[in-house]
Amino acid sequence: MDDRARRRWLMLLVGMLGQITSVVFLFGTPFVLPQLRADYGLTLTQAGAVVGAPGLGALATMILWGAVADRYGERWTITVSLVLSGIALGLLPFAPGPVGVAVLLALAAACGGSVNATSGRIVLGWFDARRRGLAMGLRQMSQPLGLAVAAAVLPQLADRYGFTAAMLLPAGLCVLVAVLVAVVVVDPPRQAGTGSAAEGGSPYRRAAIWRVHGASALLVVPQFTVSVFALTYLVEGRGWAATTAGLLLSAAQLPGALTRLAAGAWSDRVGARLGPMRVLAGLIAAVSLALGAAAATGSEAVVAVLVVSAIVTVSPNGLAFTAVAELAGLRWAGRALAAQNTVQSMVSMVVPAAVGALITAYGFPIAFAMPALFALAACAVIPVAIERRAAGGGEAADRGEPARKAGRGGDPA
Repeated sequence: MDDRARRRWLMLLVGMLGQITSVVFLFGTPFVLPQLRADYGLTLTQAGAVVGAPGLGALATMILWGAVADRYGERWTITVSLVLSGIALGLLPFAPGPVGVAVLLALAAACGGSVNATSGRIVLGWFDARRRGLAMGLRQMSQPLGLAVAAAVLPQLADRYGFTAAMLLPAGLCVLVAVLVAVVVVDPPRQAGTGSAAEGGSPYRRAAIWRVHGASALLVVPQFTVSVFALTYLVEGRGWAATTAGLLLSAAQLPGALTRLAAGAWSDRVGARLGPMRVLAGLIAAVSLALGAAAATGSEAVVAVLVVSAIVTVSPNGLAFTAVAELAGLRWAGRALAAQNTVQSMVSMVVPAAVGALITAYGFPIAFAMPALFALAACAVIPVAIERRAAGGGEAADRGEPARKAGRGGDPA
């Protein structure tokens, strides 16, 4: 491996560290939800609303951060974003009650909204289509790895020191990784455009990218239903200690990360992103129904099915991000990936409170089975036809391109 290739993989690694850090506070707060409720005397619905606050903050700024990345580059954008997030999280111990906590979590997420989209832009710029699925799969491993860190560490810190003190860990990580990004990351060449949008014009003039956004939004429901309420179910529904439940769910994050990597490698091999994404959406629907049934019967197998659900529901995320990036091209990648994150954050902001209310009214079995409907809807929305037409040599629908054809212009590294 030559120096330029090593640099490409090193930048991917640093981008992953940035995303892992943002995930710890953006999606890791559900792992300390029981301690949050105990510290502030909140109901499950109220605590779910606080946990959903980061989604609101991220929603407010993601597209703005994407435009900043498209204009000014990845290194500066990620560095500033992480430093600001660290400052907001560092103020949590001084928050005046649960409303103050929610505001600071939302502010930290608003400041850190660039990391996911911008690290994806690094992948699009430095990896060609033959390796991009694998590279994006590696990058998308950041979320389950970040969740693993959160599940393993945050409950123990919260049990000992309280909710807000536990959140000082991601605050420190934000600042540390920001320094690393500033030193290591190099922005990809600006001329390395890929995908149909690189030929000129907005990718949002065509339907394909909108459909990928929509399918991804639908698949957030099963993912967040499990990630937010799995620990609560084990503690309140099965009588587990929070620390034990956190360790189990932390262990589930590694195979979850590997499924994203495998999905990316699979998509490189078959030259398509959306076909594999549809298959995984169907699998998520089946697993959601199985989890609801196991919870309803009180079967001892419910824990195993819950772990499988935690693994499977994260698997298609990287495929969606790769498809969006390739449909957009490098000139629009920051904004398109930010839009992808925005759509997902809109749903993630609603899911905790909505599912919490559903659990309160009807119990865990109904809440765990309900996401199957959203996964089936995603199967119908995913625009697999554009890949089939391109594979047959015809013009892709809506002028979009399949993953293998998009970005064949060569590897800038």
